[in-house]
Amino acid sequence: MSLVSWQKSGQYFAHNGHQIFYRNEGQGKALLLIHGFPSSSHDWHKVWQHLQQDHQLIAPDMIGFGFSDKPAGYTYAIHDQADLHVSLLQKLHITSCRIMAHDYGVSVAQELLARHNQGALPVSISSVTFLNGGLLPGEHRPRLIQRLLLSPIGFVLTRFLTKEKLRQNFAAIFGPKTQATPAEIDDFWSMNTHNQGHLRMHRLIRYMADRVEHKDRWVNALAETKVPLCLINGGYDPISGRHVAARFRELLPHVNTVVMDQIGHYPQIEAPQKVLHHYRAFIG
Repeated sequence: MSLVSWQKSGQYFAHNGHQIFYRNEGQGKALLLIHGFPSSSHDWHKVWQHLQQDHQLIAPDMIGFGFSDKPAGYTYAIHDQADLHVSLLQKLHITSCRIMAHDYGVSVAQELLARHNQGALPVSISSVTFLNGGLLPGEHRPRLIQRLLLSPIGFVLTRFLTKEKLRQNFAAIFGPKTQATPAEIDDFWSMNTHNQGHLRMHRLIRYMADRVEHKDRWVNALAETKVPLCLINGGYDPISGRHVAARFRELLPHVNTVVMDQIGHYPQIEAPQKVLHHYRAFIG
């Protein structure tokens, strides 16, 4: 689905005085789709049509991403992004949902899971499916560009971000046979630059510091929960691939963990049919 069509099919709601874009389609069990960095809800477009046949799909662009507002002075934090998702679920009168999360979104899902475990979440979570992301901060291997954006010179670096730089970085994290097409790179870049989002990257990247600060809370959320979990992992990914899956299996041997060897950091874009197959097997 094109970005134009994706946006036309969406809506907006207010979060902390800012406009947040979201998609809400389908019927059945609610499935909250939480996207990653530095992209948007459009990451789910290849699995959308299939999943909406028996799910109510809810997918916002988090603040600072996609078609949502990207305020210059905002403090972008994982806890705030979790609050955003809770507000949207309440607005839609959702009392129970499944979650599928990718990249940055896995930390948001872990925070929601921690609240759920504490009985502090107004929505019941019935399952969580994780795609590639920094579930275990000690195993996360950020790219050089991510480390530089987090550094004191990050705000300067944002002025030099280009579509070609994005293409080069994505080429390194996608699988060898599932590289992003030129059209997909165009879409990723459009989402980055919409509302001058590329100039907020040094603020958004602070999620890596959040992961270190809240490591115990978010890892314990996985270990302590009674909610069924699943990891569908693109093993070729140098950031959070098979090395994360291996450690995840050690810590949580009872959890359904799938590794797809030749798939990189974006399984839902690189191998959507495989992701759907493993997700369907998980939820039974």
